[in-house]
Order: sequence, then structure tokens, then C-alpha cells
Amino acid sequence: MRLLLATDAWAPQVNGVVRTLTMTTQALRQAGDEVLVLGPDRFPGMPAPGEPALRLAFCPPRRLSAMVAEFAPEAVHIATEGPLGWAMRGLCRRRGWRFTTAFHTRFPEYLRLRFGVPVALSWRALRRFHAPAAGTFVATDALRQELAAQGFGRLRRWSRGVDTALFRPGLPDALPGLPRPIFLQAGRLAAEKGVERFLALDLPGSKVVVGDGPARAALQRRFPQAHFTGFLRGEALAAAYASADVFVFPSRTDTFGLVLLEALACGTPLAAHPQPGPLAVTADAAEPVGALDEDLRAACLRALEISRSACRAQAERFSWATCAAQFRSQLVPLRG
Repeated sequence: MRLLLATDAWAPQVNGVVRTLTMTTQALRQAGDEVLVLGPDRFPGMPAPGEPALRLAFCPPRRLSAMVAEFAPEAVHIATEGPLGWAMRGLCRRRGWRFTTAFHTRFPEYLRLRFGVPVALSWRALRRFHAPAAGTFVATDALRQELAAQGFGRLRRWSRGVDTALFRPGLPDALPGLPRPIFLQAGRLAAEKGVERFLALDLPGSKVVVGDGPARAALQRRFPQAHFTGFLRGEALAAAYASADVFVFPSRTDTFGLVLLEALACGTPLAAHPQPGPLAVTADAAEPVGALDEDLRAACLRALEISRSACRAQAERFSWATCAAQFRSQLVPLRG
């Protein structure tokens, strides 16, 4: 298959959407598919307001059309609702092409928190974006139910995976000397991620924050006792997960949270609110692998009692090969 993937989220950005698309694309290519990624790196652009690490692409119609024509795709998937996503959506509609989309990010909550945009207005725009798609991919059943209630149609499940060779237990201690227990959070440091709620908890031991983002400086000033590592990748990130006693996921806005699977693969139990991502990751586990509670402090303390071997076993149920196969099976030809 010749798949054209249009996405506003791509390297060098560091987030769960980029990781998902990168690993899925890699698995598809290994299976013999040809994939062209049209990302913001291929076009002129500007930094996103309040998020300078993210680039918003300008997509001249002629240039976009020429790139698409040269590749001659057999299927089109539009991963994001940004400028590039809207431009590719417009091209597909003008040509009468069928395409699929994905719902990765709860933009209504993000835009309300960042800029005070009414959520009703954002949901209206998102419904309009996804309405023409032959299918909209979602990561969890809970999210599918939520979007259906919001008026979205043709929703299809697309789960996630984890690299269990990279993320594994038994790595050298990456957090030596810190008082135990160690509660670790990892991800982009922005208002919608709920990191402040985690750092404000009254917990024993140490709190570690892995990642970077627009909220980092303010968080460091307010919580000087916490340990901030900045972005970590590869073995360094895996070692940080494996060195923690509990992985804390304070977000209420993420649609999934790949970091949850990465932590479990390293044998680290989860503490989170009962949101779609944590619920999906912990569902059907043979033994408890996470403590989910509206009281995040209570969840953190309960998670200390969870078996680390059970966490690893649960992560081994998720693979990128299975994720990519599920994704591929739900793509549609350009013309029905």
C-alpha cells in the first residue's frame, strides 16, 4: 500500500502523537508498505502561540498538490486537525477522495485552559473537521463513547503499543541518592497536563519530573524540592522509569498516554485518575497494575503495594506490530 500520512505533529517534536505515528510508520514500512509523511518539516511555518517547540506549517495549495501527485497515494490518513490537516482535508474533498482521520488530542480542553476558548466552539470545529472522514480512529472505547455523545460518527478503535525491548526492568539506577519512595511523572510540561496537581501532593520520599515545556520554569520556581531532569530519551528515559517506585499520571485531558505503557514495561506501577487512558491500559490485567482514584494522593500510596512483575506482564500485551496492523486494516482506498 502507498499511504500518505498528513500530520502537524512530527519530529523534532517530542510527544505521544509523534511517538505513535513514528512507530506505526516504522512498522508499516517493515511490513512492506510505502509511507510518505507530510509533516511541518516539509513546509515553511511559524512557532505555535505559547508553544514555541511546535511549528505551524503554511501549506501552499500548489506545492501540496504537487507533492501528493508525485507520490500517487492509494490511501490518505490525516492525523491532526492543524493547518496541514485542514489543507490535506480540503485537497481530498476537492478531488472526491476518501480518507481517514484520528482523534489524538482533546483540543477543546486545551484551548479553554490556554486561551479561554469556549469548549462548545472547539467541539463544533472538530465535528466539522472529522465529519467527511470515512473513519475516525480513537485509542480507547471510553473515548469512542465520549466522541459519539459529542456527535462524531464512524469511530474506529486504534490502540497503542510499547517497545518492550527498550523499556524494561533491571536497568541501572538513574536516580541514585534520592529518598524513597520515588514518584515520577513524565511528559510535556504544560498547563493541561496536571503536573502542578502532582507536585502539590503531600507524599513521602521524592518527586521527579521528566520532560520539558512552557510550564517548566514556573513549576520549578513553585516546587523547588522536586527534581526536574528535562527531556530524556531512549535508555535514559527507560532507566528513569525503572528507577521509580510509582509512575504518576495526573492528566485529565490525554486521550491515552503512551508513557503509561512505557512505565509498565519497566515494571513501574501506575497512579492516575480514572480517565480513558489509564482505564484502557489497566483493563483486563491478571493482577492490579495501577491505582486509579479521583484522590491522586491515595492512588500514589496504594500503587506502592503493586507487583512490579504484574506491570511488566501487562505491558507485554501491547505491541507496535499489532497497533500498526490494526491501523492498516481500517484505512480506506481513495475511491470507494
